[in-house]
Amino acid sequence: MKKLRVKAAVVGVALAGLLGAAMAAGQSEHGAHQGHHGMKHKVAAGVKLTASEDAARQTLTLRLGPVKLPAKSDHWAVAQPRDLFWDVKMDGWVVAFHPRLVDAQGAPVEGRVLHHVALWHTGRSDFLCPNKEEHIFGAGGELNDWPAVEGFGYRVLPGDRIRVETMFHNPTETAYAEAYLEMEIEYRLKSSGAALKSVYPAWFDVMECRDSGYTLPPGESQTSGEVVLKRSGVLLGVGGHLHDYGKAVVLENVTRNEPVAELKAELDAQGRLVSMPVAPFYDRGGYQLKAGERLKTTARYRNPTGKSLPDGAMGIVVGYFLPEDEAAMAELRRKKLERKVETRMNTDRH
Repeated sequence: MKKLRVKAAVVGVALAGLLGAAMAAGQSEHGAHQGHHGMKHKVAAGVKLTASEDAARQTLTLRLGPVKLPAKSDHWAVAQPRDLFWDVKMDGWVVAFHPRLVDAQGAPVEGRVLHHVALWHTGRSDFLCPNKEEHIFGAGGELNDWPAVEGFGYRVLPGDRIRVETMFHNPTETAYAEAYLEMEIEYRLKSSGAALKSVYPAWFDVMECRDSGYTLPPGESQTSGEVVLKRSGVLLGVGGHLHDYGKAVVLENVTRNEPVAELKAELDAQGRLVSMPVAPFYDRGGYQLKAGERLKTTARYRNPTGKSLPDGAMGIVVGYFLPEDEAAMAELRRKKLERKVETRMNTDRH
């Protein structure tokens, strides 16, 4: 495989954007309205998802709202939008996501009111966990920006359906009668002559192919999970996601008995997560992976509270995967399952 020439800074920032999706990874495919313990959120009425296109700039803006956000309200107190769908009409590649929050007049709204947004491809399976929809982008309150990486993109086709899952809260003192989430999406059309390499989000999770959240025990703990690769390719780089009190998340190639990346968390004095590093592999042409290899993810925590924290932990390494055989990735399309997902979503709403 040819050596990849990708600028480190660009890959690093783009991976940070993709890692925003890990903030929502603990949500199951039952959507944002169903908690892990069966609790259900109130459903917001009148929330719509609209799309406006600027063909000259090759951008599409998705606008979701309005959402009412009382001051000092957690996500259980806020009526949450139903999962909504973006029906793709373009034949090309999505190359960047730029999320923002605004009020009814278009003035900026503080990003902290967004708990998370996650975009799922309802017609494609995750290549590591085929029981899940492909998780393509997300952001939390930090409103992760996913800039374009020259020469690479996420392939979309007319008729693709992207599920937009959101959750809001409002820890601030300011109430918002109407808040809107806007996502500007940059794209490149195949008809314009673009010939980008298609990348796939790779989620290496300590919970393997189950829901990502798990109970964090008191004191020092370590949780690991493994996945066997079914396809060969290259990892362009990886980053990590932990919760508060997380120390590090590690990715190892068990088959070769070698480390891939160790990502140490930056915590504040109270143990709250401040940031996670990104490890790009551009300098070696990417990290080569072969079908059949076993990858192990380990999350290390130190919980000083003296008690177990239900759903208090996650451990994810996530990055961009460039397949060796692009044609083989067509097997990920799953139209029958897409219809089942849509039916379940409609059932959950009533």
